[in-house]
Amino acid sequence: MASLNTSDNRPALANRAVKDVYAVSRLVREARVLLEGSFPLLWVEGEISNLAMPASGHIYFTLKDEAAQVRCAMFRNRNQQLRFTPENGMQVLLRVRVTLYEGRGEFQLVVEHMEEAGSGALQRAYEALKQRLGQEGLFDEKYKKPIPELPQTIGIVSSPDGAAVHDILSVLKRRFPAVDVILYPVAVQGESAARQIAQAIRLADERKECDVLIVGRGGGSLEDLWSFNDEQLARTLFACELPIISAVGHEIDFTITDFVADVRAPTPSAAAEIAVPDARQLLARMQGLTQRLTSMTRQFLAGEQRHLQHLQRRLPRPDWQLAQQTQLLTRNKKMLDAAWQRAWLNRQQQLDYLAARLKHPQAQIDNQKVNLNTLQRRLEQAFKNQQQQALSLFSSLRQRLNRQLPASRIAGQQQHVASVQKQLHRLMQQQLDAARQMLAQQVRTLAAVSPLNTLERGYSITTVAESDEVITRATDIEVGQSVRVRLHQGRLDCEVKNVSDK
Repeated sequence: MASLNTSDNRPALANRAVKDVYAVSRLVREARVLLEGSFPLLWVEGEISNLAMPASGHIYFTLKDEAAQVRCAMFRNRNQQLRFTPENGMQVLLRVRVTLYEGRGEFQLVVEHMEEAGSGALQRAYEALKQRLGQEGLFDEKYKKPIPELPQTIGIVSSPDGAAVHDILSVLKRRFPAVDVILYPVAVQGESAARQIAQAIRLADERKECDVLIVGRGGGSLEDLWSFNDEQLARTLFACELPIISAVGHEIDFTITDFVADVRAPTPSAAAEIAVPDARQLLARMQGLTQRLTSMTRQFLAGEQRHLQHLQRRLPRPDWQLAQQTQLLTRNKKMLDAAWQRAWLNRQQQLDYLAARLKHPQAQIDNQKVNLNTLQRRLEQAFKNQQQQALSLFSSLRQRLNRQLPASRIAGQQQHVASVQKQLHRLMQQQLDAARQMLAQQVRTLAAVSPLNTLERGYSITTVAESDEVITRATDIEVGQSVRVRLHQGRLDCEVKNVSDK
């Protein structure tokens, strides 16, 4: 019986020695190595279910779609970087390593990174578009246009029902109520929003009816602001010739339009503050300049008055026979000073008017010449009257001397009278020359600031034919409208064939 049993067991032992029998741990371990070596890090999208967040800080859940599901684990050192709290039913995008959990022999995914599926896709599209447009140069500072310091009209491209428009209008009314506002109503959210915004920008650029554009809306999520990340809208902004201020969302929100626009404002209210200056500060500055001008004018007049008094003291005093003439000359001098001051004030007012409006410069200059000629004639007539009175007085004195004095004293008195007469003529001539020099200086000063000197150098003044209003920008006139061009000699009546602001 013993030998029989031995012969029966030999085949079984031999068969077992030939076969490679895997232990369960070995099988699972080699399967894990095979899986991890076959799949690199990859992205997977699906819905969270069976979510578990134990005290250990790890996160366990099932990722599923319509046809399959897989177990997932995200360990504590990774989930500390999450920007949101995962929930059951949430659609997520995962970056994972494929592996096999040896303890249960269970196929699973180890999550390295998790983000919400919708916003994550939008964020990647946003970053890709931002990088591409940046490489093309759409964000370069050399293409940024300056914002005008004192715009007359501001265009707003936004939703008329949004809070952003009300915030912008409120700030504009507070800071600079005189500015005009044109609203280009558009949708700021939805499939057609980007197209509407681009059309409104092109319309404003074609019309040239505003000096600066504010494009924006209130805050929101990345999906809400996605219309402002449109590529065609970005290219429309870049091609627009008007300066553009982007005011999309809050300070932490950044869109493609913020990088393409000439200026990025953190909020719509801040965009309004950038677009216009503070009227109160401008008024205070103008008042300060006015006070400085008044003070300088007073100092100038005081210096001139002191100079005149000094000249008066240096004049020689004639004897009692010339006292009356001296008083008359003093009175005429005061009249001349008053006339000069009135002429100076009148000239200053005319210059201020010309500087502000620059309308009809020839008429203003002609008026000044007429006033100066009138003053000159009055001054000459006054001196003639004084001369006649002096001659009459001297004749009377000569007759009295002839009657009262002996012949020996008559010759002496005649010589004295002749000397006094020459001195009087000399003083009168000096006064007349000084007055003429002052008048000539005023004429030269007025001619120096006259726009006609500019016309002599080849410039011209262009006005609207119907209203004579001066044209300073090409966009102020329309094709087919009549204009009048004033040259140094003569004028031209023209018709506009083409308008270009370049």
